[in-house]
Amino acid sequence: MSVTLTVRDETTAGDVYEMPLELPSERITVRELIRERVYQEVKDFNLGRGNVFRGLVQPTDTERIINGNRLAYRFERRREIDWKEQYEKALEAFSRNLFLILVDDKQATSLDEEFVVNSRTQITFIKLVPLVGG
Repeated sequence: MSVTLTVRDETTAGDVYEMPLELPSERITVRELIRERVYQEVKDFNLGRGNVFRGLVQPTDTERIINGNRLAYRFERRREIDWKEQYEKALEAFSRNLFLILVDDKQATSLDEEFVVNSRTQITFIKLVPLVGG
């Protein structure tokens, strides 16, 4: 049974953005959660017309911009994104602790960690913003 819930993005700089995410099942691993999120955001971008991608990880050949309360990435020239490439980047970013995932305020620590979700489950992706300077 599929579940639609709200996913929240936060940065350590205080930026917040919320979006709906449809999951294929109530029981899901962290790896599957990342896959579904990346697949959906890349699909939405590829169906659109703009050159600004708002997603979990930065695509190749883009410039990072601040767009309202959400980090975004601008392409110099419009192109489609490969969701599998973005998915691999997101898995790598998770393993390098470039973002954290909280499920109902409990930090997910492994890609294979499994949890049960419903429409009230709170999932937060916390993007860690690198410090500037030395």
